[in-house]
Amino acid sequence: MSRIQDKFSELKSKNQKAFIAYAMAGYPDDKETISTVKSLVKGGADIIELGLPFSDPLADGPVIQNASFRALQKGMNFDRFVNLVKKIRKEISVPLVLMTYTNLVYSHGYDKFISTVKKAGIDGLILPDMSIEESDHYLDVVRKNNMDAIFLISPNTSEERIKRISNISSGFVYLVSVYGTTGAQQQFQQYTLDAIKNAKKTLGGKIPLGVGFGVNNAEQAKLILQTGADAIIVASAFLRLIEKTPKTKIQAKITTFAKSLKKTTISE
Repeated sequence: MSRIQDKFSELKSKNQKAFIAYAMAGYPDDKETISTVKSLVKGGADIIELGLPFSDPLADGPVIQNASFRALQKGMNFDRFVNLVKKIRKEISVPLVLMTYTNLVYSHGYDKFISTVKKAGIDGLILPDMSIEESDHYLDVVRKNNMDAIFLISPNTSEERIKRISNISSGFVYLVSVYGTTGAQQQFQQYTLDAIKNAKKTLGGKIPLGVGFGVNNAEQAKLILQTGADAIIVASAFLRLIEKTPKTKIQAKITTFAKSLKKTTISE
């Protein structure tokens, strides 16, 4: 099993669900990225999703787009990302998932890109714009490197397509909780809760279901998990915290917020 699959098995044995936290590589800078990841893990993050910035992040809302833009401005690129992952991997043992866009992977060549990030310490990949109809070569390379390919579904994904996606996904399936891009929600609509229930039923326990896009606080996280998700995924809320907090207080705030989210994954 992969490190991601091992983590879900470990959590299940403890009657816990997974807390997946996001950090943007190179934001606000390389050193702070490492500190952020360590603070997230200290706060209880079970899996870290690490963003590799891309010039046209279509699935991302304004907060992640801004972090991506600023990281690119400071020179974040593939080689720096790989070096950063190596440094992070020396500090932490939790699974690392890379989130970026297909064009970036394709432009480097699937074999070179995927084997390089695997050696650096990445355990799985999320490419929001990767079509399952065009994923054969990508999947071959991911599997050859013993990594997980995590695909996305949305509230309007049909039952038939969810089954198709679950057949090629590994690690977990990522449910985008809202229509549109990432970002905080004031409250989740009924369609989101229905989508979680329907996806969970369709997956039938074959693979864990992670839910992200818009999870903003512990109350929302608890609702998502109680509705049936196996993992909560929190991204924009952490980037917003970094953006608004004085530098000297950022890491303590990240750890405190992470602890409040992890607490929701533990059955009382």
